[in-house]
Amino acid sequence: MEEIAKVGTIVTQEIKPRAEEIVVGKPPWSETPHAGSVERLILQLGAGKGRFNELYGIPRSIGCLGNNSFILRRRKLEREEIEKILRDFKSMGGTEVWITNYDSPEELNEAVEMAFRVGIEEIRAVFLFEDVEKIRPIDGVEYIAELEYDPEAIISAAMRLWIRGVLVLVTPDRVNEAKEFIQKVKGDGDFKAYIDVLYPRSLRYLDFNTIELRKINNPTTSKYHDCLAGTVAVSADGFVLPCPLLRNMVVGDLREKSFKWIVGKSKKLREFWTMTKDKVEGCSTCPLRYICHDCRALEYQASGDIRGIEYCPLL
Repeated sequence: MEEIAKVGTIVTQEIKPRAEEIVVGKPPWSETPHAGSVERLILQLGAGKGRFNELYGIPRSIGCLGNNSFILRRRKLEREEIEKILRDFKSMGGTEVWITNYDSPEELNEAVEMAFRVGIEEIRAVFLFEDVEKIRPIDGVEYIAELEYDPEAIISAAMRLWIRGVLVLVTPDRVNEAKEFIQKVKGDGDFKAYIDVLYPRSLRYLDFNTIELRKINNPTTSKYHDCLAGTVAVSADGFVLPCPLLRNMVVGDLREKSFKWIVGKSKKLREFWTMTKDKVEGCSTCPLRYICHDCRALEYQASGDIRGIEYCPLL
């Protein structure tokens, strides 16, 4: 018999989701084997209106997927430029696009509709839950509501059948609580949760087990980086990046070259894809290096070094 849990005035049935439906502290593709080609595009639409600002740090373990606040260096990409990027991405065999960091809900709606028309196989749109009433859902698109950990808000999101998942910002001390609660929330069998753990500024303030949080099982980590490999990000002002949070690591300029040319020719991008722990001093001799998720953005933010190891408790 199913357990019944009461939260406020709402009753939920305890349903144990499949393991892959709750991802903690890492992008959902971190355990997906990489084959050496472009797989996913993270498309940022604007400066963003998220809680965290690049000037003061973005301490999120899955901040690459969420809405943050960035400083744009020039005008934003036009609709025609965005459509060209999407078409190039599809023509190169890319199948998965994450659309995020918008300035207005309408901007997000238009970009999702564009990706749908282009025929991208997997479209995921990450929106701030406060904008839920302004989103125009399209059947077949995976909408993910971004919110800070709040049981009532999670229930509200899960009850809207067009919302396929949540990106939940959680402090380390509430990760287990969040996981247990989400497992009790009634879903439709495909409801997913990405638990975005907030890190302190340095190891000195770390009070949770990062080794357990980072543990992954990916057979290609000896050759490819677990989350950068196959990933391309495009900033709202037209720069191609290995990750949305590595703002200073520009690998191409879409005002000078096409998306197809940059992704196809950039040696710098390939260097990020193949930046394994063997290439990080301090990690190269660690017996855990191939089962440890490696967020270069968090390390770079904390240490100023793209090969930093600020958050490793073993050193």
